[in-house]
Amino acid sequence: MAAPMTAAVARGLLWALRAGSAGPPSRRAAILLESCARCSGSGSALGHILGLPGERPTPALGRHPPPVATSREKQARMVRGRPDQPPEPKVLRIAIIGAPNAGKSTLSNQLLGRKVFPVSKKVHTTRCKARGVITHEDTQLIILDTPGLTCPTKAKRHKLEAAMLTDPWDSMKHADLVLVLVDVSDHWTRNSLSLEVLKCLSQFPQIPSVLVLNKVDLLKKKFILLGLVNELTEGMVNGKKLKVGSEFGRNSSSPAKTVLKVTQTPPPENRAQESLCQLETDKAQKGSSLDNSSAVKASESSLVTEAEGQKAYKYGDLKNRKGWPHFQDIFMLAALNGEEVDTLKQYLLMQAKPGPWEFHSRVLTSQSPHEICDNIIREKILEYLPLEVPYGVTQVTELWEEGPSGELVIVQNLVVPRKSHKLMLIGRRGAVISRIAQEAGQDLMNVFLCDIHLKLKVEVKS
Repeated sequence: MAAPMTAAVARGLLWALRAGSAGPPSRRAAILLESCARCSGSGSALGHILGLPGERPTPALGRHPPPVATSREKQARMVRGRPDQPPEPKVLRIAIIGAPNAGKSTLSNQLLGRKVFPVSKKVHTTRCKARGVITHEDTQLIILDTPGLTCPTKAKRHKLEAAMLTDPWDSMKHADLVLVLVDVSDHWTRNSLSLEVLKCLSQFPQIPSVLVLNKVDLLKKKFILLGLVNELTEGMVNGKKLKVGSEFGRNSSSPAKTVLKVTQTPPPENRAQESLCQLETDKAQKGSSLDNSSAVKASESSLVTEAEGQKAYKYGDLKNRKGWPHFQDIFMLAALNGEEVDTLKQYLLMQAKPGPWEFHSRVLTSQSPHEICDNIIREKILEYLPLEVPYGVTQVTELWEEGPSGELVIVQNLVVPRKSHKLMLIGRRGAVISRIAQEAGQDLMNVFLCDIHLKLKVEVKS
């Protein structure tokens, strides 16, 4: 029971080590991390990063995901077809929820190994729930990528479909595990879970949930993660009490230093081995310091976990809640560049339970090729048009056919409500619309693994 917490803390330690330094950790710091990894097991996330020998090598995950069929009919047959499952299949249905623009679709694409969900810096890029499928050996992971949890007022403001309010809840009903994604780079929202996320978790408390802190690479002060973990979990992780404390040196002229300690109560049969590990940790701590380039001078941070029975949780006034005390594990990653995503994927594969597959192993997503095309083009429109303009664009596919050389020819008409919007979408000398077509075509080529000839036209709604 202690290993998951130690692994989570170790991941945070590693991120803290990287703060303000482009090079590898110091020798003493590496000793501290290595001793923590030994105590948590060689197969932990930290042990994998440090290259410690594990019980078995980690397989290459999702190296060659299958392409999506270019034909609507062929894709539909594959999605509805009988799964080619092994004799003893395992499956795990994963709902990814979080506030808009937390990085849910980016994480889903990284887990899948191919971009099939739209990604944009603007909120509400994902407009409906869609499923992604990861098939690895005897295990199938089904990712339920959902729109960002929002309220009716914001949905009306952005002219969102009614499904965007209900799809996240529907996904929760079918999930075996919930990933709650938090954007730690957003200092306005990172200190608490949104009310919509808390409502979702409180409505389905029986479903195991995992906290995923995303965009950690954008944090300059990595020690902030410890405080965020404490607030977002209400001091409880996997049934253990979590305590994070800091002592700040106000009159210190030395560079900022951070020293972290991990203390656990081991089972009786493992106390001898745990004592040796703790001794190594203590020795390393005495001489180790993690230099931090920030102006905050933290002389010591301590994190203590202790086994404790799960307390009753009241769901009365969620508005005064900041976190969720029933997360079973914590992950810290950077979904955009893929850092630590394979560690999360390995964890998800290990959580799978015996059960029949839903899809054939050649299925990557439940979306039709036309839906993928619409989503990717809309993603580019969101990127290059300002403010609320992109949300008023209507997409109409006029042509979808195979060309003489085997390429996929797509012609789509973009209908806008005003002439001024048309001028913005076309851009000076057609620069904007050409760039959208070029980038969308490249993404579609990577999805379908064939040459794409994409033509976009713009007209004003009559």
